[in-house]
Amino acid sequence: MYSRLRERLPAFFFKFQFKNVEYSSGRNKTFLCYIVETQGKESGTIRGYLEDEHAAAHAEDAFFNTILPECESSLRYNVTWYVSSSPCVACAERIAEILKKNKNLRLAILVSRLFMWEEPEMQAVLKKMKAAGCKLRIMKPQDFEYVWQNFVEQEEGESKDFVPWEDIQENFLYYEEKLAEVLH
Repeated sequence: MYSRLRERLPAFFFKFQFKNVEYSSGRNKTFLCYIVETQGKESGTIRGYLEDEHAAAHAEDAFFNTILPECESSLRYNVTWYVSSSPCVACAERIAEILKKNKNLRLAILVSRLFMWEEPEMQAVLKKMKAAGCKLRIMKPQDFEYVWQNFVEQEEGESKDFVPWEDIQENFLYYEEKLAEVLH
């Protein structure tokens, strides 16, 4: 059994990048916090975060290139992502393909915001991810608190408690409704 946490996300980046606002001006990077639970001969948990700059790839690509480059057939993987924005078309396509190839991989993606959800191509690929077995949902206020407590670096002199921003619940409901419309 093993368990490890890579470095933590700076509080400033969390507060800015994960804010579930409708118009995400200036939020052009993706931050991805992950939990990989492995079951089988080597059971354990890995936690950490990635951002677009790591490995000169999108965070989703970086995850599959560096954290879980291959799935051993003798193991089962339960992976949870908390992501600042839903994946772009190319990353969503790759996620769907990886899930189709690896039946021993379960992936749940909780997103703060939906990326370009009005675009027909994006709607189609989100449906493709769902059909491949991806559990996709919008982050609830308690999910933001979970990320704050488990993935964010607590800065000196700053409150250790998660302080929700104004409209966090309303924005969650807005995005939840939009995702339901897309995935129906």
